[in-house]
Amino acid sequence: MAEPKLRILMVSDFFFPNFGGVENHIYYLSQCLLNLGHKVVVMTHAYGNRTGVRYMTGGLKVYYVPWRPFTMQNTFPTVYGTLPIVRTILKRERITVVHGHQAFSTLCHEALMHARTMGYRVVFTDHSLYGFADVGSIHMNKVLQFTLADIDQAICVSHTSKENTVLRSGLAPGKVFMIPNAVDTAMFKPADVRPSSDDVITIVVISRLVYRKGADLLVEVIPEVCRLYPNVRFVVGGDGPKHVRLEEMREKHSLQDRVEMLGAVPHSRVRYVLVTGGIFLNSSLTEAFCIAILEAASCGLLTVSTRVGGVLPDDMVVLAEPDPDDMVRAIEKAISILPSINPEEMHNRMTKLYSWQDVAKRTEIVYDRALKCSNRSLLERLSRFLSCGAWAGKVFCMVMIIDYLLWRLLQLLQPDDDIEEAPEINFCN
Repeated sequence: MAEPKLRILMVSDFFFPNFGGVENHIYYLSQCLLNLGHKVVVMTHAYGNRTGVRYMTGGLKVYYVPWRPFTMQNTFPTVYGTLPIVRTILKRERITVVHGHQAFSTLCHEALMHARTMGYRVVFTDHSLYGFADVGSIHMNKVLQFTLADIDQAICVSHTSKENTVLRSGLAPGKVFMIPNAVDTAMFKPADVRPSSDDVITIVVISRLVYRKGADLLVEVIPEVCRLYPNVRFVVGGDGPKHVRLEEMREKHSLQDRVEMLGAVPHSRVRYVLVTGGIFLNSSLTEAFCIAILEAASCGLLTVSTRVGGVLPDDMVVLAEPDPDDMVRAIEKAISILPSINPEEMHNRMTKLYSWQDVAKRTEIVYDRALKCSNRSLLERLSRFLSCGAWAGKVFCMVMIIDYLLWRLLQLLQPDDDIEEAPEINFCN
């Protein structure tokens, strides 16, 4: 069997069987990298009884490490608790590049820190936007500054996300690449028979029902649109803390026959929900790159979205400010131009614009850039952390020094040569 070009470890708290944009990104990117001749291994935390080593399509190897989620699918931050298992996986799989995903992920931050301590090349992909004023964002931005102070290369999924990440972390813009998400257009095809726009217009919403996704906006927008257009109905897929508010809105305005609540929708069923409508509504307050918009456009739906770094051409989307009145006006505009939309033509354009194969090839270039970066000594790395702030810089340096000493202690207790390398398994496609 031919030796893989690169051995890549993807690390994040967010992976299957959980569903979401980050999970899909890691899975599809990994599959395309496998097809390009690389070896890809995923490290995530345990999900229920899913723990240990599992194999997915194409021979994708997944380590479900025995850490349970603490909150919002994140593991409890231990700082040094993951060092032994991260070291073991890196040595067993002979990893050359460690690729962390999502600033929310505790496991990602810890794995990147340990990998840099051990001299591995690391790449980070940021999938979200954050503010600068609230307590949570200030805390997260400081953690991100710590992680990215010693990064080799970074990737953002939109130009808006790149600007946001550079401002939050102080990372040099030349180290940050913009590589958009993509969509599996073979899975998301338009319906054979297009829903008639002359009779009933169906507006589809598929999203986690949380504040950040604009669920509160939906509570105000949906009744007003239903009042203005008697022939409009809504299909809402997704679950979350704001589900109760939407149910209350439906009861208050007697919209049970015009607002259908589907609850959580498995990813395999998303396409079947999308093709029942003609318009897709995205009300996110912050979004670096909304994959759901791409899936809807690939199914031939016209999109109405808040201005969160629009990812579609102007003739495929109607943008609005995250304000109920402006969103209602955007929906009115979308309804007026809906008859001119050709779903098949939109699907064909999406096939050319957003391809996971293209994302994988561009990510390869980032890996090559990371491998060409010089290997810095501990003192050079500490100088980077000192620049993170008068007090924070000293704390970061102390954290890294302890991590370095623990790594050396592990090498004494269990030398690298004592860690058994994992055998290569050839999966026939």
